[in-house]
Amino acid sequence: MIHLDNVTKIFPPDTAALKSATIHIEPGEFVSIVGQSGSGKTTIVRLLIAEVQPDEGSINIGGWDITKIKQRQIPILRRQIGVVFQDFKLLPKKTVFENVAFALQVSGVPKSRIQTIVPQVLHIVDLTDKAGRYPQELSGGERQRVAIARALIHRPKVLLADEPTGNLDALNTKDIIELLLKINEFGTTVVMVTHNKDIVNSLKRRVITLDRGLVAQDQKVGKYVI
Repeated sequence: MIHLDNVTKIFPPDTAALKSATIHIEPGEFVSIVGQSGSGKTTIVRLLIAEVQPDEGSINIGGWDITKIKQRQIPILRRQIGVVFQDFKLLPKKTVFENVAFALQVSGVPKSRIQTIVPQVLHIVDLTDKAGRYPQELSGGERQRVAIARALIHRPKVLLADEPTGNLDALNTKDIIELLLKINEFGTTVVMVTHNKDIVNSLKRRVITLDRGLVAQDQKVGKYVI
């Protein structure tokens, strides 16, 4: 599903964010990528959505070599990979329904299809009764659920969650992790970048630990030990 082979990424003037990193993630896995600040976690997310390209090595997602992806192909890639960020990135003047629908509208999906798909996704994230609310009327956990719904709207094969609970309290954090596990049970590959040791250690899933750009550990059933 996801294959990074000997990937190196250097940012000017000479900061090596990743150094010969090799990571293989199989379809349907739930993988946590952990490490201290500056270890290369977010660089992996940026590489996988083709926000930046590697200086060395190759990246293959679902059989597609995106190492030298063309600009016009990036929207196609991003419809296959849902991304959830720490800061939600919701449009404040659009309702929950409109925020989720917007991802379909910009892709040219017919209105009739949007009216069918959006309620289905809102049901998955348990926000059916909040469809008409605006982001400022929601709790932090509810806003993150909207962001997850938007990431799921194209039914991606992979969901990347970059510090998805970073702005949430313990109760909302638990709810979001349970939702990510539910999505994973549907067959979606989930890759979560986090620094939250409690979450990682409670999951008892695969853990990849980065340290100064290197893959320091890759444990099938792991813990956050740094």
